[in-house]
Amino acid sequence: MVTQLPASQTSGLLYPSSDGQSMADNTKQFRWIVVIQQNLEWLFAHQETVFVAGDLLWYPVEGDPKSRMAPDVMVAFGRPKGDRGSYQQWLEASIPPQVVFEILSPGNRVTKMLEKLRFYERYGVEEYYIYDPDDIELTGLTRSGEELAVVNQMSGWVSPRLGIRFDLSGDELQLYHPNGAPFLSYVEIAQHAEQERQRAEQERQRTEQERQRTEQERQRAEQAEQLASQERDRADQAEQRAAQLASQLRAMGINPDE
Repeated sequence: MVTQLPASQTSGLLYPSSDGQSMADNTKQFRWIVVIQQNLEWLFAHQETVFVAGDLLWYPVEGDPKSRMAPDVMVAFGRPKGDRGSYQQWLEASIPPQVVFEILSPGNRVTKMLEKLRFYERYGVEEYYIYDPDDIELTGLTRSGEELAVVNQMSGWVSPRLGIRFDLSGDELQLYHPNGAPFLSYVEIAQHAEQERQRAEQERQRTEQERQRTEQERQRAEQAEQLASQERDRADQAEQRAAQLASQLRAMGINPDE
């Protein structure tokens, strides 16, 4: 169930839903944002108190609209699904997003990434993942007290909160659901669905052909049984005629056995 959350009641302050920045600088960055956001949305589709969003402004402090950040992807456990213009933390039971993802583009600067790190560190993020799809570099940080500490080995790392696994053994980053299924793009999901539909149709056709063959076999068996029955009837009739003829011969004083 999707709900519409109430807007902020703080008078005289504006918490805009856009910072004027584009969601992505190129198609590769956009694709990764969508793939991660959609797969996480899918992963927690049946958990009503897990909110997943992409490029949504997060305001952690009421009365301070300048303190804000728009993670490429964020996950907030303990918050209901629903449409939001922004994530105003004081309206979200003061729960910060626990997991955030940032996908780098050539336009990212070190100072900006440090600013994001300090923001996420200050306002309670538990897991922070940064992926550079051009250089295939993945950095993970997890909370250790008041700080976010770097994960030493990310290939094979399993997110404590999400349960997903990161794999860097191939040509690019691959993420896996807790059940081992890989993260897929919408196109890949649609292709797999079409393949499954075709396989189901082929199986239906094979089942129908088998049913028809079984029916033909049944009909042939019935025809064979009918022919056998007719042969038995003819044999009985011939035996009856022979018996009648023998009886007539005996009546005439002729021994049919001779």
